[in-house]
Amino acid sequence: MKKAVKIYIAASLLLISGLFINGVYNHNHKITSETYTIKALKVPQNLDFAGEKVPLSMPDIYERFDKELHIITYWQSNTLLTIKRSKRFFPVIEPILKQYNIPDDFKYLAVAESGLQNVVSPSDARGFWQLLKGTAQENGLEVNENVDERYDLEKATHAACKYLLKSKEKFGNWTLTAAAYNAGNTGIFKRTDHQKAENYYDLLLVEETARYVPRIVLFKEIISNPDKFGFQLEADDYYAPYKYRTIEIESEITDLVAFANENNTTYKLLRIYNPWLRENHLKNKGNKKYQVKIPIL
Repeated sequence: MKKAVKIYIAASLLLISGLFINGVYNHNHKITSETYTIKALKVPQNLDFAGEKVPLSMPDIYERFDKELHIITYWQSNTLLTIKRSKRFFPVIEPILKQYNIPDDFKYLAVAESGLQNVVSPSDARGFWQLLKGTAQENGLEVNENVDERYDLEKATHAACKYLLKSKEKFGNWTLTAAAYNAGNTGIFKRTDHQKAENYYDLLLVEETARYVPRIVLFKEIISNPDKFGFQLEADDYYAPYKYRTIEIESEITDLVAFANENNTTYKLLRIYNPWLRENHLKNKGNKKYQVKIPIL
């Protein structure tokens, strides 16, 4: 980029910034506060997680929830898209939680972890439930270059439930169980033991874990009552659940492109509906049974 262009851009940005600061950058030269307002939100009262009450009477707890409420609500685009996804993926997660007798509120833990997307963390945790490789394998998932079941929402939810039940047995309440999903069972145990406290809200925690439960609880509130927080959606704004038929595979698939064509779909859609398939073929040397979803459009 030429020097003159750089100078022009810098000057333009300074001019626009100055206009915003003085509250006059709009067609009618009105004060900013007359055209755009950012309102302070009220933290909902009587918040709970899995039936366990949030002690909002404690000033530090109130301020932690107040902070997360504003961060989540005012990151409008991200939160709106997460709300849209909830109607697609919650129907998959909910019955599995129920099967393990885990409170329904834990579906919002997946929201806090991934925004209901198959994301990868800096520590290489993957999928909706952000499982590390070792944790996934310990809880029954196959993880390798060819198949990574952390990306299979149903199987990953089963694995997450198994991990959660171990934490619940160790800590005795659901709030610490949720915190341990973030900090690890060992991490939470060390803190409860050292600080002689058995309540999440009484623990001094690293920032990420201190923010974790408030985020889960407030995602629950916002997704359950979007209008209350300024998110206006019609029924058809939500993303519909995927429709598909299932084929059971017990052998190798040498070419997923050919397999997709044979089943009247595309390679792209096959991979979207089956993100656990990590290469363009399925090795399956052990003749394992896999459930492959074939899109119905």
